[in-house]
Amino acid sequence: MVAENSSPSIDPAVMAELVSIRQSIDNIDAALIHMLAERFKFTQQVGRLKATHDLPASDPAREARQVARLRALAEDANLDPAFAEKWFNFVVSEVIHHHERLAADAE
Repeated sequence: MVAENSSPSIDPAVMAELVSIRQSIDNIDAALIHMLAERFKFTQQVGRLKATHDLPASDPAREARQVARLRALAEDANLDPAFAEKWFNFVVSEVIHHHERLAADAE
């Protein structure tokens, strides 16, 4: 991998634009991490409530509704709906794992 400023053949204006765009990407990545952390705070609350009331860790009906909703949002945003679904399924699998752990701790 070549460092961003190590190639003398790249136009400095192009390099400046590349650096600017990458900074925007980095900022969005940071925002995504903070949003995920906030989301997990709420899912932990759900997990504690489920554990307290002996509710199942997963809710397939809600998950199906969420998949449909997120796929539609992805389409509206010109994002691949299959990617949005994969992302959601990954997050949900982690949430369910947390819920199962909270339920085991509550026993």
